[in-house]
Amino acid sequence: MTDAAHGHAVQEPRGLTRCAVEWGVAALLLAIAALVVWDNLRIGAGWDDSGPQAGYFPLRVGVAVGIAALAVAWQARRERAQELFATWEQLRSVSQVLVPLLVYVALITTLGIYVASALFIAAFMRFAGGYAWWKSLALGVFTNLLLFVVFEIQFKVPLPKGPLEAWLGY
Repeated sequence: MTDAAHGHAVQEPRGLTRCAVEWGVAALLLAIAALVVWDNLRIGAGWDDSGPQAGYFPLRVGVAVGIAALAVAWQARRERAQELFATWEQLRSVSQVLVPLLVYVALITTLGIYVASALFIAAFMRFAGGYAWWKSLALGVFTNLLLFVVFEIQFKVPLPKGPLEAWLGY
């Protein structure tokens, strides 16, 4: 493609096509549906003397999700849309939030929610916001100390804790 006004080639934006995303969504939904159906058949999805077994209704939801996945796959096969879903630059921007968020969620199980949240806030302030390290750490720690007081001491709502809280006696 060329720019008519200037006579030079214009590079088409590149990225992930809508069709590829639809196939990916269909595959993910089908995998989830298969897992739900398999697990509910394992625990019992029939009807016995006392009524429906534990997996009776969830199995039907799994089947419905499976049917929806097949419908998405059929639509993707039929249309084969090549328009862009997102450019690689847009996906890079999304991953700058998604990857730290996934790391944060993983850290909650090992470090507890308060330490993981303090690190998440500090890192996000530093890398995404450009704030100084001392401001980032100070706000991350202060925010989570405040949340600890509110949830653990005032409301007595236990949230996932890690080794630091255990060391402090909580």
